[in-house]
Amino acid sequence: MSVDALWSSGFPQETSVQATALLRRPLDCPFAVCAAVERGQKELERLHRTEAQLREALAREQVLLDQKDELIRYKDLMSRESDHRLMNSLQMVSSLLSPQIREARNTEGAEQLKAAANRVATIGTVHRRLHALDHVGSVELKQYLENLCQDMSGIVPAGVDHHNLAVEGIMLEVPTAIGIPLGYVVSELVMNCAKYANGKITVSLGVNSSLGYELSVCDDGPGFPERFDPKKSKGLGMKIVLSLVNQIGGQSMFGPNHSGRGARFTVLFALDERAAQPATMRNVYENSAGITMSQRAFDICISSG
Repeated sequence: MSVDALWSSGFPQETSVQATALLRRPLDCPFAVCAAVERGQKELERLHRTEAQLREALAREQVLLDQKDELIRYKDLMSRESDHRLMNSLQMVSSLLSPQIREARNTEGAEQLKAAANRVATIGTVHRRLHALDHVGSVELKQYLENLCQDMSGIVPAGVDHHNLAVEGIMLEVPTAIGIPLGYVVSELVMNCAKYANGKITVSLGVNSSLGYELSVCDDGPGFPERFDPKKSKGLGMKIVLSLVNQIGGQSMFGPNHSGRGARFTVLFALDERAAQPATMRNVYENSAGITMSQRAFDICISSG
């Protein structure tokens, strides 16, 4: 085998040793120095140095990958711990309200405390529902939203102008990487409707001719404020909604509902390869959003009495 053939064949370490032996000057060679052999030895030494540098770089990359995996495991552990603490805190609040219900001196006060305890328990149910799709591949979106809204109906305050929470539209199977963010979006928008409007709250799922599908939440309230711009909103809830819409590669639209009254927020999204990533690849934002939803639900419970 020629020297050129050895160099171009990507030979392993044992072959490189053989190449070094081949490049040595024979004992019976009449020339004191062979230029070709010397050049070959220098080139081989350079290749050995390059190989050593590459091995060191690979070792450093492996260390970084191991550290990244450890951070992901730590993040997952902290997320589970946070969820566990949140659920325990909700259970504690509900338990603390129970003796107050029994000791209430009048029926009206007891009913108010009982309603508060039920709402706190419902917050826990909604939180579990939002996390029910962890590590699941896909979900039937309309059924999932119906279950979510049914859970949330225990949080939405009721009064003379009670809220009627309904889900309508098509059946649609979506990857959880899309379904989970949309669940958070719906929960946040429904909370906003319950906070600022009375009457019917409708969640609609349908086909959109331009992007694929659309998911909207509308109410019969006073509508958006004049010159309202979601992108300029300082509220945490709207920032969460826009961030989640961007996460799934969707678009957002807002305005009055089809009757010309109230407010309507629509998310346009497509089921493409970009969005069909594994649900386990969600970033830390999901968990912070989930906790925020529960906190906002608790705020609404408190404000609604």
